[in-house]
Amino acid sequence: MSRFSGISRLAMGVGMTCLALSAAQANTMQTQSPSVEKESFGQLPDGRKVEAYHLRNGHGIDMKVITYGGIITSLRTPDAEGEWADVVLGFDNLADYRSEAYRQSNPYFGALIGRYGNRIAEGRFTLDGTTHELATNDGANHLHGGERGFDKRLWTAAPFENDSEVGVELTYVSEDGEEGYPGRLETHVTYTLTADDEVIIDYHATTDKATPVNLTQHSYFNLAGEGSGSIVDHRMMLNADAFTPVDDTLIPTGELRDVADTPFDFREATPIGARIGADNTQLAYGQGYDHNFVLMRDATAEDELVLAARVEAPDSGRVLEIATSEPGVQFYSGNFLDGTLIGKQGKAYEKRSGFALETQHFPDSPNQAAFPSTILEPGETYQSRTVWRFSTQTPTP
Repeated sequence: MSRFSGISRLAMGVGMTCLALSAAQANTMQTQSPSVEKESFGQLPDGRKVEAYHLRNGHGIDMKVITYGGIITSLRTPDAEGEWADVVLGFDNLADYRSEAYRQSNPYFGALIGRYGNRIAEGRFTLDGTTHELATNDGANHLHGGERGFDKRLWTAAPFENDSEVGVELTYVSEDGEEGYPGRLETHVTYTLTADDEVIIDYHATTDKATPVNLTQHSYFNLAGEGSGSIVDHRMMLNADAFTPVDDTLIPTGELRDVADTPFDFREATPIGARIGADNTQLAYGQGYDHNFVLMRDATAEDELVLAARVEAPDSGRVLEIATSEPGVQFYSGNFLDGTLIGKQGKAYEKRSGFALETQHFPDSPNQAAFPSTILEPGETYQSRTVWRFSTQTPTP
């Protein structure tokens, strides 16, 4: 079945762990009516208004999405004792997302990434005999769609709600030639907050010319609460038996390397910081983890969800599980956060104060024939799904 065929609405039972709520959390998460509310989030220099959508489910989990970049600016969940905190890095105003300090650092907090998530070597690829030149905004390479990728575009929004879920569908049309990419790409991304404490992210796109497409979401998580310090004690499991090693510019070499006996083996839950300082060339290139992991899909159909990752915060007891229809996930351990940016609590985002798990196809796939294809053809529909599931467990000392 093609990657671009329809994806059925799948339950999270596929490879996912169901965790019981603690008594304190169950008491706190009383049933209420799910809701979606719209408010202003400022305006762009050209006068266009940016909207914010508050999504709340029946347990009180609260997510805010803005139309600028499709950014998730906040996501509040309870810990094992029923205490609430915002678990994603970001800002509470538009000016900070557009500041010069942010532009220089460019961490892509919470944003939708396109037309191509991750890196393309030397900012070029050849498709159907034509070489396309892209911006080189990451040293010699192209990163996350270019100088003005989908993370810096204004999307249109259509909210929805029913008895069990709320959400917002975002739409953006990328014209032929935008950032050097061929084809007019119409993209729809839907965020759904469910009664099962899941955030479902559905991606759909169509084109009138063959073009590479690799969409993802770039939230940084800290399950102890944003602004609370380092995430190196978070325990993470990645359902991956291989990763794609990179050169010193973080472009994949083309090899799929076994994770066994390396610092990249997260097949069993391991603290993020346990081996991050190991004497390892790949870790040196990324100044920590900034690598694509090859998910173990086994006999699972290409359009079905598989468990990609499970992360737990030992003190708060919060747990995040991620399932996806994608073949890979980029694990980034926040290596280049340097305290320059001040978050929602007025605290600096220091190195490794958040982690990202970007479900995706592999980096540089347009130049790597052995990697799964990212080329979308006219008449096809790009469809992809990622699910974040939040729960709690007893905190560990």
